[in-house]
Amino acid sequence: MRLILYSKPGCHLCEGLEGKLKQIETPKFDLEIRDITTSEDWFTAYQYEIPVLRLELPEGEKTIPRFSPRMSVDRLAQQLDKYLQLSDDE
Repeated sequence: MRLILYSKPGCHLCEGLEGKLKQIETPKFDLEIRDITTSEDWFTAYQYEIPVLRLELPEGEKTIPRFSPRMSVDRLAQQLDKYLQLSDDE
């Protein structure tokens, strides 16, 4: 499973989410960080929305609902796992 985090340098919310995601052991996933300042398309799409977390699927990407920046790593892992299980059911 691959998660994509759309971010940009200096975004404290992005850095916080990235740090928490890197601490999660379960569910297992690969994390790709995409700097929106390196692509005009990404910048236009996400400049007012970052951090944006997306799930890579065979048919494309699906946005994962935003998690509270105050959420603990354990709670984030639980919520992410719950969301991913729901995605598998669709």
